[in-house]
Amino acid sequence: MGLLELCEKYFETTNLYEVLQISEKATDKEVKKAYHKLSLKVHPDRVAEEEKLEATEKFKVLGSIHAILTDTSKRALYDETKCVDDDDYNVIVDRDWSVYWRLLFKKITDEDIRAYEKEYVGSDLEKQEIKQAYITGKGDMDYIVDHVQFARSEQEPRIKDILNEMIQNGEIPAYKIFTHEPAKKRLRRLAKENKEAKEAEEMKQELGVGSEPNSLELMIRQKQEDRASQLDNFIDNLAAKYGAGTKKGSKRKSAAKAETTTKSKRRR
Repeated sequence: MGLLELCEKYFETTNLYEVLQISEKATDKEVKKAYHKLSLKVHPDRVAEEEKLEATEKFKVLGSIHAILTDTSKRALYDETKCVDDDDYNVIVDRDWSVYWRLLFKKITDEDIRAYEKEYVGSDLEKQEIKQAYITGKGDMDYIVDHVQFARSEQEPRIKDILNEMIQNGEIPAYKIFTHEPAKKRLRRLAKENKEAKEAEEMKQELGVGSEPNSLELMIRQKQEDRASQLDNFIDNLAAKYGAGTKKGSKRKSAAKAETTTKSKRRR
């Protein structure tokens, strides 16, 4: 089966750009970022055992698309004909795509996340995301905490100060749910955060992981479905900053889940 047929089978389109969810004018950097984000979701090391076979095939397809769209001549040919040379595809599909992937994407470590947090907190990007979460959630701090990176309980006073200043400046409306939030609501939020931290610690002990290099990765894998709403934004930012290739790092999870683990570490 050729590449375009596999695209149709697994992604319901024969358009390589549509598979990666990008425009035909996407830059190489945008192609790489889209490939990174989608390949994380189907990486064979990151799915349940019964899903590995299909995930492996999807992973190969995505790698092949990236290889074509980042090769000037192959991309030009595809853009002109909307066809792929299947003889050429049969050659590149035999690659070890896991090695290809690791060479493209740097391992995200605890240190990377801490460095990113230091750069992010207090930045214009953080303020924009706080504002957007406030508007989308109509002032609900539960929603804001769930959708703003690193929004742990100790950060709430600072986040509220930012929002109050925006309210005073007329940038955002003064939702009553925010300006008159009941104390009990905040306590429930704090209790939920503490519960998550306890569960993460118990899981860590159950897995027998500590401070070794892959401990964060194992935690992230177990928390794969937690806080999924933060995946795209957090991965985009980390991929842009730490996307340069080094060899190791085939078992990291979405950095959105890393935040959950980081939260628990901060309180210990």
